Amino acid sequence: MKAKDQIKLLVADDHPTFRMGLVALVESQPDMTVVAEAGDGRSAIDLFRQKKPDVVLMDLRMPGLGGVETILALLQEFPTAKIIVVTTYDLDEDIYRAIQAGAKSYLLKDMPRDQLIATIREVSLGRHKLPPGVLSRLDERARREDLTDREMQVLQLIVKGRSNKEISSALFISEDTVKFHLKALFMKLGVQDRTEAAINAIRHGIVHLE
Repeated sequence: MKAKDQIKLLVADDHPTFRMGLVALVESQPDMTVVAEAGDGRSAIDLFRQKKPDVVLMDLRMPGLGGVETILALLQEFPTAKIIVVTTYDLDEDIYRAIQAGAKSYLLKDMPRDQLIATIREVSLGRHKLPPGVLSRLDERARREDLTDREMQVLQLIVKGRSNKEISSALFISEDTVKFHLKALFMKLGVQDRTEAAINAIRHGIVHLE
């Protein structure tokens, strides 16, 4: 197959061993070639400008600029960019954020090799391709109302074990206002108390423990 007819890929992942495996798999296909590799989001954007790949394979967690932020930046500059997230994270909030940002597919790193190859071919044609398991997680997330920025701040502090008084001090709001936000986010998350809220936030990827 002529080089101009091949699907050109950029592989962005901060784990060299996994990235090498992806590159080897792609290069084993007669209709695909890797034109660039990146270990972080900013490098991925720079390399996309230079190489103009047909498809990007993007990890979700990378140093500096993360996967979702990189997707947003790429699509702002290159609206037709075709991006497949390849990650270890199968939490519904991660999936939702990536697809909302503009990724055309979301695959887990332990997926069958033929599934990845088939997805690359589909996405290169401009199609969305989501595995059934990912679709179900996305549907589950879509039924939950978004938290406001302030509710997210309160939730992040709850996960850190902060009391209402400490949250009040950290966010420069009254304790009554903290209680108001707690009531709202409990309702949105479908939980009864702050312990359930923290567990729910971690389980669904709303808040990540760094």
